Amino acid sequence: MSIAKGQIVEGVVTGITKFGAFVELPGGVTGLVHISEVADSYVKEVGDYLKEKDKVKVKVINIDPNGKIGLSIRQAKVKPDISFEEKLSKFLKDSDEKIASLNKNLNSKRRSGNRY
Repeated sequence: MSIAKGQIVEGVVTGITKFGAFVELPGGVTGLVHISEVADSYVKEVGDYLKEKDKVKVKVINIDPNGKIGLSIRQAKVKPDISFEEKLSKFLKDSDEKIASLNKNLNSKRRSGNRY
């Protein structure tokens, strides 16, 4: 099977390192999922997210002239399309909640007097 940039394929984790995970793709070729491409959140230890022999879906993000294949688990996930208006609405709601929490905290400190 020919591997092309942008393609999403299923592979098997064959090795875990400090900097990522090696994944064997169809056709016996191996690529690397860099630690920054394992999950959407911060990854301190790759082993917390992946184990050897795990089946994973990966997106081919680059193939360099030497044949090294860069992969991403993060980019292979299908993300639901949400409109700009929905994103803005969520941001405003989150922002209002944070401001309300800060104001509540500030007001409680004012009422207590904070005398030393």
